Amino acid sequence: MGAMVISTYVISDIHGEYDKFVELLDKIKLQDTDTLYILGDILDRGPNPIKTLLKLMNMPNVICLVGNHELMALECLEFLTKEITDKSINEMDEKMIDNLLTWQYNGSSTTIDEFSKLDSDTKQDVIDYIKDFSIYEETMVAEKKYLLVHAGLGNYSPEKDIEDYSLNDLVWERPDYDTQYFEDTYVVTGHTPTQTIEGNPKPGYIYKKNNHIAIDCGAPFPGGRLAAVCLDTGEEFYSSSNKYKE
Repeated sequence: MGAMVISTYVISDIHGEYDKFVELLDKIKLQDTDTLYILGDILDRGPNPIKTLLKLMNMPNVICLVGNHELMALECLEFLTKEITDKSINEMDEKMIDNLLTWQYNGSSTTIDEFSKLDSDTKQDVIDYIKDFSIYEETMVAEKKYLLVHAGLGNYSPEKDIEDYSLNDLVWERPDYDTQYFEDTYVVTGHTPTQTIEGNPKPGYIYKKNNHIAIDCGAPFPGGRLAAVCLDTGEEFYSSSNKYKE
């Protein structure tokens, strides 16, 4: 028998595409000894965000990072666990209404729909699980350094340490792919569908430039797909593309 190969994979922006996620796990043949990083935006848009999250909660080798969709969800989910009473309605201040509307505009309906069907203990487990997500991860694989983060490094400056970036910089602001941030570190991000990156020769596939590796391939959008990258080999894996019509 050959030596066991232990691999590190990264996936981002599943957006409730549970079937594509399972298809991708089959393609990469994920072993319990491997590590899988999920760079946020598990929730919203696609049909099964909570089903996807519950699956991740049962996978011991997964490290989840927070995306802007998880942040929006956390601002609202605890409110949604309350019984609807006169008191809870009175507690709906403008900020909460604003949060719910912003989230709704960003595709929350499938998350809310599945979340509302959970029992109260599972609801709390889901909220606690999301609260534990990392903001960023640094890892070394095959003698290469990687910085994993949902969106990018907004307000980038070469003098800044990673701790100096705000949450907004890391989960909302888009990276500048024309700028190489670090000499010796690859920055792996989701958040920006590669279909929208100007000058990308292969829209909808993983984009690599200037030590950037952009892996959000627009899974919930027509023609989009879910992607994984193996950090050990650089190999790319893709789900089937999305046939949904707008």
